[in-house]
Amino acid sequence: MGGDQAPAAVVAGAIQAVRRRDVRVTLVGAAARLREELASQGGDDLSIAIVDAPDLIEMDEAPLAALRRKPRASVRVAAGLVANGEAGALFSAGHTGATFLAAHGAFGAIPGVDRPALAVTVPTRTGAAILLDAGASVDCRPEHLVQFAFLGAAYARIALDIERPQVGLLSVGEEAGKGSDLVREAHARLSKTTLDFIGNLEAREFFSGRADVIVCDGFTGNVALKIGEGLVEAAEDMLREEMGAEFVSRIGGLMSRRAFARVKQRVDYAERGGAPLLGVQGVAVVGHGRSTPQAIENGIALAARLGREHLVERLTEALAAQKLSP
Repeated sequence: MGGDQAPAAVVAGAIQAVRRRDVRVTLVGAAARLREELASQGGDDLSIAIVDAPDLIEMDEAPLAALRRKPRASVRVAAGLVANGEAGALFSAGHTGATFLAAHGAFGAIPGVDRPALAVTVPTRTGAAILLDAGASVDCRPEHLVQFAFLGAAYARIALDIERPQVGLLSVGEEAGKGSDLVREAHARLSKTTLDFIGNLEAREFFSGRADVIVCDGFTGNVALKIGEGLVEAAEDMLREEMGAEFVSRIGGLMSRRAFARVKQRVDYAERGGAPLLGVQGVAVVGHGRSTPQAIENGIALAARLGREHLVERLTEALAAQKLSP
């Protein structure tokens, strides 16, 4: 029931996922409305289960208070299905804070992890990087950023197949003394770990590929992602305006549009589907609030893949093998 276009886009994405991704899906929400939507989209003949959850966490609600008032909220019921073994993974495009709290409450945290983090895969000039936290924890302490670094490095080995990920700390300057008190203390602690810590990473190097793992608090990470999304959309509009301005540039413009389309595909959140919540003892993937059916399908596929590849067990083993606290 979560997301700007829910439940229509969510149901459409679920139908596509079942038909094309070899997954089983349970839709959790207002049962009558979901059945109606499923029938209207021609998916009532598929083996898509529906679990009734009459309550919904609205985007403007405080998540903790809302979850306490609404024990049958769809995201809470869905997290419970995973915790009870009735489903293998959770995907939600709804309230990020509510999803975080529901998953954390239902699954518990991996030993040694105080704050789970959202890990977004971002494109870079050389391939991809893992950014965390992307919005789960806006108020962090230095030890939380250290934990994010270990989680991100472990996930980069799984998702990007990088044996020794380079870890960078997002800051306002490369020097160790630059940044807020949080960043400076985190830098000092990360320098003492066994991670391949390369120091501070300035925002202009965000997409450079210099770091395989980019660490920051959730507020900073979420703002950085939204700026990137907005820049791509604005650049696309400006390019379209310029291409239409000069008739003589149409041939070159066609080539440019094709190139830009390929670039846009690399940075489009719909292609990624969502961000896994790392640090909890269950698979949870959080989608963008603006998720389209394509993004929903990709998010469901990502959640299913991480479940099949034993993400939680591999993260737990990776963290246990290293000294988490410097």
